[in-house]
Amino acid sequence: MILTVTLNLALDVTYQVPGVDWDGVNRVGEVHRRAGGKGVNVARVLAALGRDVLVTGLAGGPTGRAIETDLRTSGLPSALYAIATDSRTTLAVSDLPTGRTALFNEPGPEVTPAELDGFTRRYEELLGDADAVVLSGSLPRGVPADAYATLAAIAAGRGVPAIVDADGAPLRHAPAGRPAILKPNAEELARAVPGGTPAEGAQALRGRGAAAVVVSMGADGLLAVTGEGTFSARMPYTVLGNPTGAGDSLVAGLALGLVEAVPWPERLRRAAALGAAAVATPVAGEFDPDVYADIHPQIIIT
Repeated sequence: MILTVTLNLALDVTYQVPGVDWDGVNRVGEVHRRAGGKGVNVARVLAALGRDVLVTGLAGGPTGRAIETDLRTSGLPSALYAIATDSRTTLAVSDLPTGRTALFNEPGPEVTPAELDGFTRRYEELLGDADAVVLSGSLPRGVPADAYATLAAIAAGRGVPAIVDADGAPLRHAPAGRPAILKPNAEELARAVPGGTPAEGAQALRGRGAAAVVVSMGADGLLAVTGEGTFSARMPYTVLGNPTGAGDSLVAGLALGLVEAVPWPERLRRAAALGAAAVATPVAGEFDPDVYADIHPQIIIT
């Protein structure tokens, strides 16, 4: 089982609009509402690929109950930890003619130290059945910036490899938890390690404790700096659509490769193909199998 942790769970709302007028009234074509947050998106992709998953995280208030209901309706097993403050909502506005998407993220609830301690105890219990854990997304208010480092270190102490996908201070702290994989994108990496090339930045994070660092670089593919060497995945063409959730599909591919002990070249190829196939779908947590099948064999690994 792969455990996904989303401390800042959300109810994701996606508007598909046939042409956005930012100065006027817009008629929404389709609306999608579903449980979200990066870990939930990862779990959806893994479940679609036939892998056993368990979603955990912090959920509170009416929005938290809506999140839990959607997970149950979607058939995604969950073990959420209840908090007092209402969970957040995110809004993605997708302009269909241009293929551009704007994302609006609420900051999330205020979490007390007691709630975080309670969640951590529950997390330790859930690790007993996990083959790997994915720690991803933003942190809600009240959660310290080194939370992912702490959770990754707990997992490592129990022999469970962790993947961390974070930004800002949580990314800078994460290597101290000795995760198996850190997955920043190029902009996140540049903020965490200013100056130098992506390879140099990734190597710097490895030097701080991460076993491997995989950098997603959009249309330029992936860069992986690992203990086995440095690898790149070059995309054969650009897939147009909604990029929201592409990184989460990529992380799902990395998690599969981790638990299956797939060699890095094939691990990167599958992850890159899943990320590209996610762009072709309207909502996060899904991927287009036809795009995946077409692009996967064409990705060049060096």
